[in-house]
Amino acid sequence: MKNYLYPTNILLPDFNKIDGTKWAAVACDQYTSEPDYWNKAYEFAAGCPSTLELMLPEAFLDRESEQIPKINEKMREYLKDHLVEHKDSMIYLERKQSDGRIRRGIVGAIDLEDYDYSRGSQTLTRATEGTVLERIPPRVAIRRGAAFEMPHIMILIDDIERTVIEPIASKAEGYAKAYDFDLMADSGHVKGCFIDSEDFDRINSALGALATSEAMKQKYGVDALPLLFAMGDGNHSLASAKALYEEIKRELGDEAAKCHPARFALCEIVNLHDEALEFEPIYRVLFGVDKEDFTRSFADYLSALHGNAEEQVIDLWQSGEIVMKYTAQSAEAQLAVGTVQNFLDIYVKAHPEVTVDYIHGIETVRALTKQENTLGITFDGMSKNMLFKTVICDGALPRKTFSMGHAADKRFYLECRKIIQ
Repeated sequence: MKNYLYPTNILLPDFNKIDGTKWAAVACDQYTSEPDYWNKAYEFAAGCPSTLELMLPEAFLDRESEQIPKINEKMREYLKDHLVEHKDSMIYLERKQSDGRIRRGIVGAIDLEDYDYSRGSQTLTRATEGTVLERIPPRVAIRRGAAFEMPHIMILIDDIERTVIEPIASKAEGYAKAYDFDLMADSGHVKGCFIDSEDFDRINSALGALATSEAMKQKYGVDALPLLFAMGDGNHSLASAKALYEEIKRELGDEAAKCHPARFALCEIVNLHDEALEFEPIYRVLFGVDKEDFTRSFADYLSALHGNAEEQVIDLWQSGEIVMKYTAQSAEAQLAVGTVQNFLDIYVKAHPEVTVDYIHGIETVRALTKQENTLGITFDGMSKNMLFKTVICDGALPRKTFSMGHAADKRFYLECRKIIQ
């Protein structure tokens, strides 16, 4: 049977000796404008083994050259003193979010041979948003000298019949415990257990049933190569893992590299239809913009489209209120955010004095657009059910299309896996 999610050698601390709440830390790409969050986290975990010592928050990327050697040294120290290897393992986990709801997932490894982050990729694992290539080199630099990886990667499966994760959830009480503790900074709770090896084939059989051309046609009405794993969070981290693996292939040759542990990446898979998983739209606010020029240009752009996407309604904000509604009747992008972003890419290039920010929440848009020469653009968010079809039809979504929940509910660094031979 073909594997889609692989059991692998997972490294964990002995949580009878190490405080899990101080060990686990939120993903490096959260709180990027709030260094105070990270300073408080360092203060909270001071003197205890913590993944905070094994990663570099993007809020402090200016410390990269200083911190990377220290991180690599800490990893070697932790391998020797703190981490225990659990061979050929998968972990079922339940994440209690800050809102009290439970999100369920399975931690295992995916094959980077089945992944390509390029727009228009046809691989089993694909990026859902455009990959910013400039963000990859600093992450590769960290990974290149690292002894092991820690995932904040969360990958989605479109399993409306709940055939993969949910049957494992029903057996969880009978599995051996891996961890069970509160997360720092009021970020909820995490509980995990080791899945019995006899269930690995069942997981992969269910995944295989999702990864057929027949399943694609039945669910999305299109003849397309199967899309099984769609990136949810950690797109640039997985892209960096892929970039490093391609480096190794060039150095060792394709055949030798296939046996290298860096061929695989540790991640968590989550069902798109998990009730605790919500998508939130990310709006646009433009600064230094002339309203008359913008409205005329946007109307001209929409009238020139000749696509067959469903009708899209787009609201323009000024002075804290909606001042105009646009209807895109022949949009070429499947989503309103795609229509907006495609236009903004053209408009901002022609108007370098205009800057764009990406905003969560209508009230923030309302407040910001009270400023002079500021416009807001809002639209209906993408329903979860549109994600896979849109990626199949349009390729990777426009950047900043959606957010999966709040920062406090993002994946925490917890499990590790060796990526050196």
